[in-house]
Amino acid sequence: MKPIWIVDDDESIRWVLEKALARESLTTRSFTNARDAMTALQTEAPQVLVSDIRMHGASGLELLQVVKAKHPGLPVIIMTAFSDLDSAVAAFQGGAFEYLAKPFDLDKAVELIRRALDESLREFSVDQTISETPEILGQAPAMQDVFRAIGRLSQSNVTVLITGESGSGKELVARALHKHSPRASQPFIALNTAAIPKDLLESELFGHERGAFTGAQTTRRGRFEQAEGGTLFLDEIGDMPFDLQTRLLRVLSDGHFYRVGGHQPLKANVRVIAATHQNLETRVKEGLFREDLYHRLNVIRLRLPSLRERREDIPLLAKFFLAQSAKQLGVDVKRLSEPAVQYLSTLDFPGNVRQLENLCNWITVMAPGQTVEIPDLPQDLTSTAQAAVSAPLTGEARLVNEGIGNSIATVVTETASQNWHDLLETEAASLLAAAEPEVIVKLGKEFEAIVIRAALKYTHGRKNDAAVRLGIGRNTITRKIQELGIVGAKED
Repeated sequence: MKPIWIVDDDESIRWVLEKALARESLTTRSFTNARDAMTALQTEAPQVLVSDIRMHGASGLELLQVVKAKHPGLPVIIMTAFSDLDSAVAAFQGGAFEYLAKPFDLDKAVELIRRALDESLREFSVDQTISETPEILGQAPAMQDVFRAIGRLSQSNVTVLITGESGSGKELVARALHKHSPRASQPFIALNTAAIPKDLLESELFGHERGAFTGAQTTRRGRFEQAEGGTLFLDEIGDMPFDLQTRLLRVLSDGHFYRVGGHQPLKANVRVIAATHQNLETRVKEGLFREDLYHRLNVIRLRLPSLRERREDIPLLAKFFLAQSAKQLGVDVKRLSEPAVQYLSTLDFPGNVRQLENLCNWITVMAPGQTVEIPDLPQDLTSTAQAAVSAPLTGEARLVNEGIGNSIATVVTETASQNWHDLLETEAASLLAAAEPEVIVKLGKEFEAIVIRAALKYTHGRKNDAAVRLGIGRNTITRKIQELGIVGAKED
């Protein structure tokens, strides 16, 4: 791991931070001014940089600009006096990870540096993975199965059927199959059969002769001819009209086809890769897809997992798409905070990878600041979570998913539309009628557990933040977490 750089013209500040970080077994390197740090950045880089904002010569903000230009992913903590709030705002606008107000609590300063260090190591891991797998990104076991399948098929010309939900990246897999095949030097031609009107699809696939129909003023090569020697990717094959399925079957069977209006058979030396989000077996049973064509296409089937099946890939993909979007627009790359990343990882993303990519494009254009928090995300993604937090006892699915197997959760599940006060009264009456001892203690503990769990979920497990939001003391929430056996809490 690289050292942590400390840049400050105050020797006492440098000394205190050096000693505190040394106790944490963290290596440091100190600079008395920003210019020396800028010079060092030409040949090396720290894991985290901590800099004062006001120094003799160049300022911490100038150093921040240099760092972000050369190492955009490097976390920078800016130290600033309490009275210098404008500078703190400027630091955030310049891409600082966080600012540390002087005079600071040493333990909190070390904790902040630790957070920045964790972020730096996580970013490095993501960057390394992106550089190693530039075609398709994924660390989840389900994606590793896909990568292994691509490897096994690397020297094959066999027909492949890719299945998976819309937006899951089927065309990327098809391109990877082509790139790692013996046909890699030849064309890769893609056609979405659902996007072409039925009347034009035949001509798109097989081409047409001059005068074959009104408007056909010249002979036109179809996709099969364009893909000669290479790969033809037919997306959404399940939507292909039934009569065209017959023609496609013939090409796959004997390797010959005719242009529309043509009489001379043409030889097709093409590998076909098809993809669909539909269940072709069901389409066959319904008489909407030819069974013989299905078997021709289904030589090797490759199932692509949905994004909700590979949630651990969301941070990796989001970082990649944010970098890609920023590059396209010529702006600085925005960064998701850890709570925002964790929140996105809980979403289902019905539009899969494509929806996440669109979200990252939106964030690049619309989100304020360089560090994106949960409230900065589109309202349609956060409104449900906000509603759940504002009414913690009415969200039956959330209560059950959190595993709260107490009697209040059971009542809420059965009658979620009722007022929670009435539900609590009903439960109290039930316990009293059963002569349960210490009813108020029992219900009080269950109520506290539910509210504290809701607060911890909202703050992503940060205990101190949860205490502030609940209006109770830090020691109080610590004691109650221990008494109630609540797991998942962590220090801020």
